[in-house]
Amino acid sequence: MNVWTRPALWWRLAIALSAGLGLVLTNSSLVYFTIESNVIVLGYFLGAAYWMVKRGTVEAPAPRLRGAAVLFITITGIVAHVLLNHGENPLPGLTSGPDRLAHWSSFLLHYTTPVMVMIDWLCLKPRNASRWRDLPLWLAFPLGYAIVTETRAILFPGFPLKYPYFFLDPTEHGYGWVAGQIGQLTVEFVVLGAAVVGLDRLGTRVFARRPAAELS
Repeated sequence: MNVWTRPALWWRLAIALSAGLGLVLTNSSLVYFTIESNVIVLGYFLGAAYWMVKRGTVEAPAPRLRGAAVLFITITGIVAHVLLNHGENPLPGLTSGPDRLAHWSSFLLHYTTPVMVMIDWLCLKPRNASRWRDLPLWLAFPLGYAIVTETRAILFPGFPLKYPYFFLDPTEHGYGWVAGQIGQLTVEFVVLGAAVVGLDRLGTRVFARRPAAELS
């Protein structure tokens, strides 16, 4: 099989390009979940492209890791759009203003890459590879991120940017409020993780009926 002629390979390289370009253009550091999730996506899809070529297959490797990357980057997109940007249209800043590069970076990291990864998850092989028992493993990373952030702020009070996100900052409302925010987000992430698994099943059913439409 000549994988170089298959759209699946080029789509996954495009995902890596989107994440990589967004990371290059940003001035944010690894303390942000956005940056960490996009690094994971970049590493996974570059690795996936390499193994697709090496093995001569359109199927991405390591389905568990793929599912984790999908969940993490989807969390990034939804939290950014809903909680941080309050649903504002991200497009105007791309064409005007002095911070266009920063807006392009944000758009690539928070919108383009998450949407492309979700399309990959729904449309490309392998499908029906995720398991419900993967959810606790996937959720350990965002929960661990919150715990590490709070612990680091306590142990190293001089650390720059102690609280990257307002919902992790106990300065005004206290740790009880932060714990409530984390608990609420955890419940929402469980639902989102279940949706990721469900979309895997949905993609299997849809493309089983329409094999000619498959991007791979």
